[in-house]
Amino acid sequence: MQILNAIWTFFATYILQKAPYMVGFLTLLGYCLMGKKWYDTLAGTLKAIIGMLILNVGSGGLVSNFRPILAGLKERFNLTACVIDPYYGQNAVTAGVEEVFGKGFSQVMTLLLIAFIVNILLVRFNKLTKCRTLFTTGHVQVQQAATAYWLILFALPALRNNNVALMVVMSVILGAYWAVGSNLTVKPMQELTDGAGFAIAHQQMFGIRLAYWLSGKLFGGKKGKKVKKVGELEMPGFFSIFNENMVCTAILMTVFFGIIMIVIGKPFFVANGATKESENFAYYIFNTSLQFAVYLAILQLGVRTFVAELTASFQGIADKLLPSSVPGVDCAVCYGFGDSNAVTFGFLAGLTGQILAIVALIVLGSPTIIICGFVPVFFDNATIGLVANEKGGLKACLIIPFFTGIIQVVGAALIAGWVGLANYGGYLGMFDWDTVWPLFTVVMHYLGYFGVGIVVVVLLAIPQIEYRMDPKGYFLITEDYEKYKEYKAGKASK
Repeated sequence: MQILNAIWTFFATYILQKAPYMVGFLTLLGYCLMGKKWYDTLAGTLKAIIGMLILNVGSGGLVSNFRPILAGLKERFNLTACVIDPYYGQNAVTAGVEEVFGKGFSQVMTLLLIAFIVNILLVRFNKLTKCRTLFTTGHVQVQQAATAYWLILFALPALRNNNVALMVVMSVILGAYWAVGSNLTVKPMQELTDGAGFAIAHQQMFGIRLAYWLSGKLFGGKKGKKVKKVGELEMPGFFSIFNENMVCTAILMTVFFGIIMIVIGKPFFVANGATKESENFAYYIFNTSLQFAVYLAILQLGVRTFVAELTASFQGIADKLLPSSVPGVDCAVCYGFGDSNAVTFGFLAGLTGQILAIVALIVLGSPTIIICGFVPVFFDNATIGLVANEKGGLKACLIIPFFTGIIQVVGAALIAGWVGLANYGGYLGMFDWDTVWPLFTVVMHYLGYFGVGIVVVVLLAIPQIEYRMDPKGYFLITEDYEKYKEYKAGKASK
């Protein structure tokens, strides 16, 4: 029994919670099930792990490079506020859960494991549940498990004295959210990537599907008329340099963040060790802004390195263990597809919306002031902008992320202030957790266990509704995308 417990502990700690090794494990399992030769299996597994590690370098660099700028905004304007960032949110739960609810944070890991099993079961029996995606982003699962733990304890005080009921309720809701939310991104991702064979398992899954739907409804061209996308902009003269992704990103970041860093002032960055008094501040601004383009290029390299291996090997898992399914991966994976500049445009539009919303909170005297964190402002809005551009073009890429930026700030201020997480300085703050999860919390808080039933039924009903809208194409889109495109083309010609 001790040996089994040690194996499970190792798996949970070093594989399940570590996205690169979780992806490597799935690649290894898939190739083994496909009967690949051992050296092909080894090579594919290593490429998948290394690709994810490269992606993590890019993602981590983006976050660490710009976090001091956001901290500077907080200090420059003397704001004591709640930072919307997954890591700040996780730290807030860790700091406050025992004090507020008398519960230990260690239960969060138990919740994560049981919820993951629920996700697996929902996908295994997808002919009944219609769930086609396995959530594989372990670091995101930890962040979400922590925030869900707090929200459900707040909504259902009776669960604080019943650990079994607490684990059952939380794991079913969270496991269903992982399965259903990532399932909603299958169609947008397959269309964006031309059938690359993955879905998004992150913090804005409902937001992706909403952006996909709104882009088509509000900005999609009339039948037979194409919409102009970001990559199709015809810029006269020297403006044509913006057609190059790296150049566009570097220039926009230098202008945008250059203004912010000038407002913050050199003394702050010197005091925090980001630069030296002897270093030229203009050079520091320029070099820091260029790092954005560097880390974005690294991130895209990581995507190209591992996506092919993961999707090819996952076919073995789909054929033998989880039929008609695809892996749910980090949202950054999709940045290697579509119009690259849409990532930057979506991010800047979302940041503009967030800043305006924060100013509005200050002016209106909100009891909870939000400081934007880089993870929500970039990864939410860049992803949503990329999807919006693919479906609705440039206008959708700018307008929809602008409003999601506003929603991220206002939604986070309302829910973090209400449940008390603002008192501990952080909240997860990404789109689904500013919209869908606050709604879940309200329903459960006021309707108790009946509200829990409503939340679970609504979640499980979503894939059923989606299936009934297109029974023939629903599983075909994950099983054979080329045949799916032929089917859709035939359907459209009728």
